[in-house]
Amino acid sequence: MNDKELVAFEAAKLAKNGMVIGLGTGSTANYFIEHLAKRQVEEGLSISTVASSTVSAIKAHSYGLKVVSIAELKRIDLYVDGADEITPNLSLLKGRGQDLVMEKLLAKAADQFIVVADKSKLVSRIGEKFIIPIEVIPGAWQMVKHQLEQHGAEGDIRLNAGQDNVAISAYGSYILDMRFPAKINDAALNTLLNNTPGIVEHGVFYGIASQVLIADNGNIEVMGV
Repeated sequence: MNDKELVAFEAAKLAKNGMVIGLGTGSTANYFIEHLAKRQVEEGLSISTVASSTVSAIKAHSYGLKVVSIAELKRIDLYVDGADEITPNLSLLKGRGQDLVMEKLLAKAADQFIVVADKSKLVSRIGEKFIIPIEVIPGAWQMVKHQLEQHGAEGDIRLNAGQDNVAISAYGSYILDMRFPAKINDAALNTLLNNTPGIVEHGVFYGIASQVLIADNGNIEVMGV
């Protein structure tokens, strides 16, 4: 197994009979779906899943997992997903793939939110390697961008793959890709984005993760025990 599969395999061990389990999106989350489905077959587990994206729902269906609508649920037992950046205090950057509304909704609704990643995702602060994705109400994107620029942010609206129109999120929002000054720590950045009118959701996951499982050359480190 490579590191991504190894850490996903470890997370799949947390599944228990009767659980409702949230499925993340991305390469590591895909491994989790595969190993969860394998446990269901080999151990006869009775589990339900809810997916953070259409891609993950399709994959789960193809492996024989029961996928339910989020509209049927008030809470979930376990949510497993990857992250783009992870800090020592378990702050996360997620949502570069445009599914951050559903990802944060499931993460907050879960009794346990387990993050699976390899060592390359560890950073000292959010935004160290990547831009911060911010979903905004389409008509308000220029106002939001201007407000964030007052706090030293730099960036612009995200374009689609063809670079001939704006990118649209799964829920019809525009996306601003912004960088913020290093002096703004994770807590302050989370507060700023939460308090800016016109923002639908953002990729800073602060104070949400229960544990982070980090794979490094065949070994697994558990953060947040």
